[in-house]
Amino acid sequence: MAPDRFTEHARFIAHIDSDGPRSVVSAASYAIRKFGVRSAMPVAQAKKLCPHGLFVPVRMWRYKELSRRVMAVLQRFSPLVEQASVDEAYLDATGLERLFGPPEELAATIRAEVRRDTELTCSVGIAPVRFLAKIASDYNKPDGQTIILEHEVHAFLDALPVQKIPGVGGRTLEILNGLGVRLAGDVLKKPQEFWRHNLGERGLWLFELAQGHDDRPVTPFTPPKSSSAENTFARDTRDPVVLRRWLLLQAERVGADLRAQGVRGRTVTLKATFADFRKLTRSRTLNEPVNDTVSIFETALGLLRELNPRQDLRLIGVGVSQFGERPKQLSLLAPETPARPKAALDQALDAVRGRFGKGAIVRGDLLDFDE
Repeated sequence: MAPDRFTEHARFIAHIDSDGPRSVVSAASYAIRKFGVRSAMPVAQAKKLCPHGLFVPVRMWRYKELSRRVMAVLQRFSPLVEQASVDEAYLDATGLERLFGPPEELAATIRAEVRRDTELTCSVGIAPVRFLAKIASDYNKPDGQTIILEHEVHAFLDALPVQKIPGVGGRTLEILNGLGVRLAGDVLKKPQEFWRHNLGERGLWLFELAQGHDDRPVTPFTPPKSSSAENTFARDTRDPVVLRRWLLLQAERVGADLRAQGVRGRTVTLKATFADFRKLTRSRTLNEPVNDTVSIFETALGLLRELNPRQDLRLIGVGVSQFGERPKQLSLLAPETPARPKAALDQALDAVRGRFGKGAIVRGDLLDFDE
């Protein structure tokens, strides 16, 4: 394939959660979306819509790593950063013009810093209230910025399609269209009581947003209370060898995430979904908090043995919660304070994977394991 052809081909990318018959699209590039490919769509359907697309597996460990780096960049600008998802955050920019100039300069500086530290592009929206900032951030994707100033808010809302308002889903949109509402500005053509009568509290919320009112503050990041990993199998199974290897892989993922956060957890949870979609969880609380792969794996394996499934499983997962004290940092360069063998091994694996990628080093038990 010629280089220019490959470049064009590579734009049509979809990330998938697995490569089996039950796999779905997790994320889609802007180019492939033009063919109708969307997240949560079955991969088989997506391939029919875009047969020349590239369908690549999800690398959640990598996304989390880059997400942490992006959030660290944002926190250089303001201590008030609220992470909304792995790739989205709100930042309170009040007073930042004294340090970084007007909104246009602030947005450009944030984008440049993110690109410098992560080699990623990002889109920035700045507005007087948070829901408008979210809408603005979607306007010039990818790698763009949109600024809505105070005096522009009402004109912007008058022309804004009502479905662009965060939280207006399919059913609400159906009702609004039935009431003759197509634009956010149309909401204000009816009194507040009309919206209370027709949509209750949701109507009052919509009436406030249509006026540009949104008093929700930016709430700084709060540490997660748990970490988990799960997988849906291509084929239902209760083969103990297969289940054991999945648990080891998931324990590695969870352990690496806990160590990256600098936390340990005392409760290990096994999650299982049977072939008939019946769900079940089993948990065990340990005497001491852990974040090493072996402890998480052995506890989860013990829970699986107790469960002793007599029916095939379609999903299995491992989680750790009830975080306790932060572990002391271990150093491979400090032999005078020897690390516990399990912790030292995990630290070495994390360092190699962090530098060369997840597949750079694999445990022997997972060497020929096809995820």
